[in-house]
Amino acid sequence: MGQMNLERTGTESAQAASGVRPYRSWPYRALLLARRYPLGAFGAVTLLVLALVAVAAPVIANHDPFFQDVARRLTGPSTLHWLGTDRLGRDVFSRIVFGSRISLYVGFTSVFLAVSVGTILGVTSGYLRGRFDLIVQRIVDAFLGFPNLLLALLMMVALGASLNNLTLAIALGHIPSVTRLARSSALSVAEEVYVAAARAMGCTNLRIVLRHVLPNAIAPVFVVATAQLGSAIVSEAGLSFLGLGAPPPIPSWGAMINGGARKLEIAPWVAIFPGLALTGVVLAFALLGDALRDHLDPRLRGR
Repeated sequence: MGQMNLERTGTESAQAASGVRPYRSWPYRALLLARRYPLGAFGAVTLLVLALVAVAAPVIANHDPFFQDVARRLTGPSTLHWLGTDRLGRDVFSRIVFGSRISLYVGFTSVFLAVSVGTILGVTSGYLRGRFDLIVQRIVDAFLGFPNLLLALLMMVALGASLNNLTLAIALGHIPSVTRLARSSALSVAEEVYVAAARAMGCTNLRIVLRHVLPNAIAPVFVVATAQLGSAIVSEAGLSFLGLGAPPPIPSWGAMINGGARKLEIAPWVAIFPGLALTGVVLAFALLGDALRDHLDPRLRGR
């Protein structure tokens, strides 16, 4: 037994001396990251729980979120209705659980569209430069002149209130910032020696962008995308609060806050609990984004 331990210690010492890291399973590496970034781990666990709640919403919800029981309207939290009921007698807890589906769908879909389009435009314009870069940046500057919520509001008024239009409107507001960030990353990567070597070897622009520029310029975009997920969920709640989100009776946290704000004095739970859910999700995305930034940025990794 002692000989086996000595052999294992000797092997690990040899690997460390040679610069080769020993193989570690992903649970072990995840535990190391959680110990290094506890707040980021808390945010990741919170989002994982939220995703599980959204998937298992029909099982977790103890009432039908669309069922109206006027006899029990605006009743406080109890064993029957854990978070009370709203002005139509619908269970607040069940509507919050089903509302998480809307928030996650709009948030992830809009940010995925924004990151996909913005990364393609930013990396391409940053690598090619010239007239194409000039045209793309002038369009980006024009869109950056509008606040995200105002731009989404104008699109929703023009296109009409629907879930898909809401997703497109929020995505359009986040594309300019992603494009600008991807372009700045691509500009620095395009000056590296390995990119010049690829050009000297006769590689096409498409191959250089896909094999060299894009993989090395995407890390900052991932960090910003994590923060934009929280911003997209807030935008969805804001538009739903104004009546331009998911059409009723689909449960949405913003619409629930809007409905509860009118009865805040006599039934504060109708607005407080959806607001707490929204705050918790945005905080979780912010904590996870900070942890990703610290881990991916070499200048902050040792702090």
